[in-house]
Amino acid sequence: MKPPRDLRVVYQETMHELLGQNPDIVLLEADLSSAITTNKIDARFSNRIINCGIQEANMMGVAAGLNVSGLKPYVHSFAPFVSRRAYDQVFLSIGYAKRDVFILGSDGGISTEHNGGTHMSFEDIALMRAIPGSTVLEMSDDIMFEHILKQSLSFKGLTYVRIKRRGMKRLYPEDATFEIGKGNVIKDGCDATIIATGIMLEEVLNAHEQLKAHGIDAAIIDMFSIKPIDKSLLFQYAEKTGLIITAENHNLVGGLFSAVTEALSPHKIAIIDGIGVKESFGQVGLTPYLKETYHLTAEAIVKKVLSYKNH
Repeated sequence: MKPPRDLRVVYQETMHELLGQNPDIVLLEADLSSAITTNKIDARFSNRIINCGIQEANMMGVAAGLNVSGLKPYVHSFAPFVSRRAYDQVFLSIGYAKRDVFILGSDGGISTEHNGGTHMSFEDIALMRAIPGSTVLEMSDDIMFEHILKQSLSFKGLTYVRIKRRGMKRLYPEDATFEIGKGNVIKDGCDATIIATGIMLEEVLNAHEQLKAHGIDAAIIDMFSIKPIDKSLLFQYAEKTGLIITAENHNLVGGLFSAVTEALSPHKIAIIDGIGVKESFGQVGLTPYLKETYHLTAEAIVKKVLSYKNH
């Protein structure tokens, strides 16, 4: 078995492979090729890797134009720059115009660490979810990301994929498969359901072990496909456990918590609560400090579950 890879390496290696297979693929960067390591892709593909410079709004227009010309653009920058900085162009030139463009937002939320508050996006998923017809995904490990990238040539419309560039733990076996619109049950359980994405899955799995000590058998679901969301799986576990707790490296407004609540609200069969960022901007810091500051921890998840199960 191969050791876990940084997701930026997965992007570079997989796109290198796909560039060799499909002459229509074009990679767009906003002066961050070294951050995502596309600068290491073979020079024979250099004419299909375009550095648009630090002008992300223009890059979205370029991507839309390339797709009009029959090409398949893959656009990367840090999550706040492909979402809030270039939002009007993403909304109109790609979403409204029904262009097939793959947008990669790296280091969303606290994953940006030392780049600090200006680079720390707690709203990118909310913004991308609000675009009609969009697909919004958050990657859980390197196996998932490679599988999604290899499917991506067939994706239609605007696809937004959020990753952490470095340091993701592996959750899935190498032969795992993933389907847009379907969640993955990592652990079954009958007392509560904890739904998470991205870096919060590690905290949720730690919380699962702590909850065992309290006699609580919690189901764990990786809802990597935030839009479209797996409504049938949500309904199944809401009915089964009666308690849904979400956990996300994002603002509770408009993110995973909102998506789950919107999906389940007509049924009124479960209590729904969430762990996430509340009314806060970002700041400089290492991930452990930021997790504590924004209460994105296993302990916070356990406390939340117990607040309902102990009554």
